[in-house]
Amino acid sequence: HEAGPASMDSHGIEEVPKQGDVATGTTILACEYRDGVVLVADSRTSTGSYVANRVSDKIVKLTDNIYACRSGSAADTQAVCDYAKRFLSDYAIQKGRPARVSTAAHVLSSIVYNNKDNLSVGLIVAGVDDVDGPQVYSIPLGGTLVRQPLAVGGSGSVFIYAMGDADYTPDMDKDAAVAFGRRLVSHAMARDGSSGGVIRSVVLTGDGAERGFVPGSELPFSLEGMADGLAKAVEEVAEHRAAGPSSSSSSAGAAAAAAVASRG
Repeated sequence: HEAGPASMDSHGIEEVPKQGDVATGTTILACEYRDGVVLVADSRTSTGSYVANRVSDKIVKLTDNIYACRSGSAADTQAVCDYAKRFLSDYAIQKGRPARVSTAAHVLSSIVYNNKDNLSVGLIVAGVDDVDGPQVYSIPLGGTLVRQPLAVGGSGSVFIYAMGDADYTPDMDKDAAVAFGRRLVSHAMARDGSSGGVIRSVVLTGDGAERGFVPGSELPFSLEGMADGLAKAVEEVAEHRAAGPSSSSSSAGAAAAAAVASRG
């Protein structure tokens, strides 16, 4: 792609658009559950329309009890997280105790906000500490800091906001929370061209971190699987109608709906 026309920044300095930025156009998610937090992300890193890395890890360890999901420029998010990781390590040495989740979130938010004109960084920070328990913080482009029980981000998030609002419950157990996160991210991966690859997850509790992985061939949802489910549902409707007048259209429709639901 050719670079667009140059523009002037607020200081009158000419800005030349960058070509071929490596971006984690992505889907990231984190949520609180009964005993901890779950972070989930896809793995596609792209340069324009070219997939530069299909199995990247967008879930970064900041401390033993705090992790972050990255979206935006791959280079910017890596640099910001590395800086915060070093700061939090020094903080723990000076204070003699691990940093709280809110401290890590405020550090990252400050970095992003103070460099908002130069960085393309969207983050979700999640972790567990002895003071506030499980916590999730969203830091979108620009550095705003918002604590939320469920946070989604990246280009694929627009496809799953409503689904998350409808299905999320804070009293889920670990297995239900992991399944919830993976299902939402797989739906976003199916619709968003900048999300894809595999699904990575991290579960954080007071006992530590547990990583998970779902290969691309075993995603909870895909458009191919939905198409197969619809085809099967059509076949079942045809079978009900062929059975005779005793099989009403309403019962056939109910059977079709059940068939699709069992596959989605």
